[in-house]
Amino acid sequence: MDLTKVAYRDTHQFSPLFLDYINDKSQLREFYGERPEVNAFRALIHKRNFPPESRKILCQALNRQYRQLIPTDHVRKNLSLLESSDTFTITTGHQLNIFTGPLYFIYKIISVINSCKRLKETYPDKNFVPVYWMASEDHDFDEISYFRLNGRKHQWQTNQKGAVGNFNPKELKELVSQIPGIPDLFKEAYLKHDTLADAVRYYVNELFGAYGLVVVDADCVELKKLLIPVIKDDIFDHTPNDLVEKQSMKLDQMGYKAQIFPRKINFFYMADNLRSRIVEEDGRYSILDSELSFTEDEIKADIEAHPEHYSPNVVLRPVYQEMVLPNLAYVGGPAEVAYWLQLKPVFDHFGISFPALIPRNFAMILPKHIHEKWAKTGLTLTDLFLDKDDLFKKAVKAEAAHDIHLNGEMQNVMSLFEKIKAQAAKIDPTLAPHVEAQQAKTKSRLEIIEKKFIRAEKRHQSDKLRQIENVLGELFPNGTPQERIDNFLNFYLGNSQLIDQLAGSFDPFDYRYVVLKQ
Repeated sequence: MDLTKVAYRDTHQFSPLFLDYINDKSQLREFYGERPEVNAFRALIHKRNFPPESRKILCQALNRQYRQLIPTDHVRKNLSLLESSDTFTITTGHQLNIFTGPLYFIYKIISVINSCKRLKETYPDKNFVPVYWMASEDHDFDEISYFRLNGRKHQWQTNQKGAVGNFNPKELKELVSQIPGIPDLFKEAYLKHDTLADAVRYYVNELFGAYGLVVVDADCVELKKLLIPVIKDDIFDHTPNDLVEKQSMKLDQMGYKAQIFPRKINFFYMADNLRSRIVEEDGRYSILDSELSFTEDEIKADIEAHPEHYSPNVVLRPVYQEMVLPNLAYVGGPAEVAYWLQLKPVFDHFGISFPALIPRNFAMILPKHIHEKWAKTGLTLTDLFLDKDDLFKKAVKAEAAHDIHLNGEMQNVMSLFEKIKAQAAKIDPTLAPHVEAQQAKTKSRLEIIEKKFIRAEKRHQSDKLRQIENVLGELFPNGTPQERIDNFLNFYLGNSQLIDQLAGSFDPFDYRYVVLKQ
C-alpha cells in the first residue's frame, strides 16, 4: 500500500486536549507519567514492579481462559513468556462489537502488536506481549449490536440482558447467513461457541494469532480477587470519586472538557442477567433495577466471597487492568487518552504504576477506484480533510478560467478608504466614523459579489464538484471518518492480506494520520 501521512491538526478531527498531549504541552505533564516515546520505556520498565503472586494468578487465569481454544505457536509462546519477570504487556481494550465493528478496532490491535515489535527491537533483553482486554462485562449492547458493510447496516436483535460477554452468539446465525462471502472464522466463532466472549476470543485469535496477540477476559473470578481492596475503597470510602473530580476540575480550569464523570460508587453489581449500579442510602446498598439490597456487613462479606459480582465502570476499569497485568502502556483513541489523563491520582492512591498512553494509529483506506477519482480533481490527499466549503472553493479556483476572488481589488479599495478616512479626520474628526461605515458597507458588497463569482464558477464545474462529493461520501460516510463507520470486511473480502499490509504500513510511534492507497 502507498501511504501519505497527514499531521493530526490538519485533519480537524481531534480535540485541543489530545493535540496538546501529542505536542507535549508542558501544562499537561502533571496528568501522566512518561511520554509515549520508545526511549521512555527504559524508565517504565525500571519502575514497573509487578508482584510475582499477581503474575502467577494472571498466568493461571489465562491458561484456563485458553482451554477451549487452540492457540497459535506465537500465542502459546507469549502465554509462557508471561511467567517471566522480564515480560511486560502493551494493552488495548475494546468492546465486543459484532464482526469486529468499525475499522478502528483493527487499527488498535495492530498498533499494540507493532508497539511490542518496536520495543523488542529496542530492548532485546525484555519481552513484550500484545494484549487485547475484552470489555466482556459491558452491558451497553446497543453500541456493539451492529456493523456496516458496503453501506448497509447489519444489526443483531436480542432480548438477552446483562454483561454482553455472556450473551449466546448463536442468535447470529441468520445474520451470518445474510452476508455473502463471510469468512468461515466468523461462522465458527458465532455458531460454535456458547458466549460472545468466547466467540470474540476465537475470531481475534484467528485474525491476529500469528502475531502473538493474547486476549484477556476481564470477567474472571481469579483476577477479580486482586481487585478486592479497590472495590472496598470505592464503595465505602469513595476515594476515586473525590480524586477524579479534583483532577477533572484542574483540567477544566485549563480549558479542557472532562471525558468521564465519576460516581460516588464506581462499581456495578453483576450476576446472571444483571449488571446494574450500586447505590448507597441510609446505610444500605441497593442494586438498581433489582430487589437486591445489602447492609454494610453483608456487602463486605459478599465482596470477599464473590468479587466477580463487582464490575468496575470506566473510572476504575483502567485500575483493574493495570493491577492484573505487567503493563507498560495503554494504546487508545483520543477519548481514551483524554479520560486516562483524569485518572493519575487514583493510580497514585493505590500505588499502581501509571502506564504510558500511546495514541493508536489513525487511518483512511482509499480503494483504487476512489483514488483514481480523486486524482482527477487535481487536489492533494491532505485536501480531503478540509472543511467542505473550503475544499469546494479550492477546487473551483484551481480550474477557473478567470480569477474568481477579489483579494487584490478588495485590498486596493480598503487602502483607498484608509486614505479617505485620514483626509476626513484632518478636515473634521467627526467625519471618520461615517467613512468607516461606508468602508464596511463597501467591503460587504464586494464580498457578496465575490460569492456570486464563486457560485457561478461552481455551476460551471458542477461535474467536478459532484465527483468530489461522491468521494467524500465514501470516505466520510454520514460526515464521519471512514474508520469509525466502515467494517474491515469492506476491504478484507477482496484482499485477505489486508491485516499484514496494515501491519507493515503503521508506525506505532509516528503520530500522524495515515492515508493508504490500495
